[in-house]
Amino acid sequence: MKIKISNLSLGEHIFDFEEKIEDINLGEPFFGKVKTNIRLNKLHDQIITYVNSEINATFECDRCTIKFDRLIHSDYEMIYLMNEEPQDTEDINVTYIDRETDKLDFDNDVREFAILSIPMKKLCKDDCKGLCPRCGADLNFGQCTCPKDEIDPRWEKLFTKKF
Repeated sequence: MKIKISNLSLGEHIFDFEEKIEDINLGEPFFGKVKTNIRLNKLHDQIITYVNSEINATFECDRCTIKFDRLIHSDYEMIYLMNEEPQDTEDINVTYIDRETDKLDFDNDVREFAILSIPMKKLCKDDCKGLCPRCGADLNFGQCTCPKDEIDPRWEKLFTKKF
């Protein structure tokens, strides 16, 4: 995903890309193609980009362990500053480039922000009930036959009330 910026006029430009995940060095859990929309606003001494990507991924539910597919959305903004002395900044969304820069390559940023968009808690659905801790039955498909009143003797002291 490269955009030639040397001949772009000032103002806003929109670019759409569709790449195989292998082309930007993405692997599991991602599959298929990466669809990326880049809105680029070229100003006199800076370029502001708004990047939106959609990528399919396969995950295993953290509660019930079934595999499921999810469309991952990755959005970020990047500011490219030209002909300025690079300053020490912790802002990952600011990049310094030379005025003679001919092209901008978005592959690395799209890959990194896609990886950052993987959810910490992967659930097949928001109200997933998970597995029974005793028998392992999937509680999304019905109740298990385990007795509910019985407390594991190792944890019994936690459930006794002392007043």
